[in-house]
Amino acid sequence: MARIFITGSVDGLGQLAASALVKQGHNVVLHARNPERAKYGLAKVPGAEAVLTADLSSMEETRDLASKVNKLGDFDAVIHNAGIYQVSEKELTRDGLPLLLAVNSLAPYILTCLINKPKRLVYLSSGMHKQADPGLTGLRQDKPSVTYSDSKFHNLLLAMAAARQWPNVYANAVDPGWVPTKMGGPGAPDNLAKGFETQVWLAGGSDEQSKVSGQYFHHKRQSRYLRQGDDVSVQRKFIAFCETQTRIPFLKGE
Repeated sequence: MARIFITGSVDGLGQLAASALVKQGHNVVLHARNPERAKYGLAKVPGAEAVLTADLSSMEETRDLASKVNKLGDFDAVIHNAGIYQVSEKELTRDGLPLLLAVNSLAPYILTCLINKPKRLVYLSSGMHKQADPGLTGLRQDKPSVTYSDSKFHNLLLAMAAARQWPNVYANAVDPGWVPTKMGGPGAPDNLAKGFETQVWLAGGSDEQSKVSGQYFHHKRQSRYLRQGDDVSVQRKFIAFCETQTRIPFLKGE
C-alpha cells in the first residue's frame, strides 16, 4: 500500500480522493488551510493518518508545510490538488502577489521543490488551461497577472518539467472535468466520481497503465493539451519566474 499526501484535501475533490484512497488501504495525510478546517477534514475522512495545516497563499507557510511533510517521512505520492477559482485579480497575498497565482501556481512549485521526491506526482490542471496565454505574458509584467486558465497551464508546465527532470518519478497532470463540487457549482455537467478517480488511480500506482510520466489525463485516458506545455523553453520561463518569486531553485543547472 502507498503513503500519499494530498493538498487541499478536507473538501471537494481532494476529500473525495482521500476517502477513496483510505478505503483502498492506503495511508493518507491530509492538508487543511487552518486548524478549524483540519478538524473538519479528519471527521470527513476517518482513517486518515494525519492532517497538516498551512495557508498556501503564504510562501512562508507553504515552505513550513514542506518541512512538516518531510518530518513525517517519505511518501509514495503527492497529489497537488489545492486550488482556488473565482478570485479577484486585485486580491493580493501578504507577499504582495495575486492570490490566484500564489495558491494555484507558486504553492505547488514550492512543495515540488522542497518535499522529498516521491515516486509519483499528480497535478490538478483543468481543461480551461487551453484558454491560457502560452506566452506567459502576465508573468513578465512588473506586477504579475494571471487568470485561472493561466494557473492551470502553469500546473501542466510544472508536471511536464518534473517529468523531464526526474525520470525516476512518474509526474502527470489531470483534468478532473467540470464536476459538481463547491468550486464547480451544483450545475456542473460532469460525473463527480470520474472527477477524482484519475488522481486516485495515478497515486495508488498498482495499475501498470498508470506508470507513465509527462502525460495529461482526463477520466483515466491520455488527453489532448496545449502543446506549448511540452516546450522546454516555456517550461524554463515558468520555472525561472517561480525561482525569482520564491528564491527556491528548481534544481541545479535549470
